[in-house]
Amino acid sequence: MMRAYYDPDSPLELPSRHETAGKLSSATNPTRSSLITSMKKIALTCILVATLFATGCVYRANISQGNLIKEDALDQVEIGMTQNQVRFLLGTPMIKDPFHANRWDYVYYLKIGRKDAGFKRWVTVIFEDDIVSEILKDQDLSPDL
Repeated sequence: MMRAYYDPDSPLELPSRHETAGKLSSATNPTRSSLITSMKKIALTCILVATLFATGCVYRANISQGNLIKEDALDQVEIGMTQNQVRFLLGTPMIKDPFHANRWDYVYYLKIGRKDAGFKRWVTVIFEDDIVSEILKDQDLSPDL
């Protein structure tokens, strides 16, 4: 058996382009084409995922905040009622102003998905000596809620 050794003085003989073209096309073309096909699929998948996130198609949960006050319960609140009676009808106020202990604010809004709040309500009950003295219904809330 004869072994070939590298001789730095001898010219390096590379096979010609035509000799290797036939060998590569017959031996590696099926593998190469399937590799290119799978790379195209991966690239297409990446583009689709990036497009999905770029368009903002992300689910937003509905947000319901505050005290939901029904109209019939609010109609039962009258001037002259005690704080306990109002609490029984409307529930505990969402906002108790520490600077105005005699004022109870009931705020409610429902925001569905990315849209602005579809339902908003703000009711204020003002007390004098723990007795209802004034009821402010349907006050305006910020439009950007």
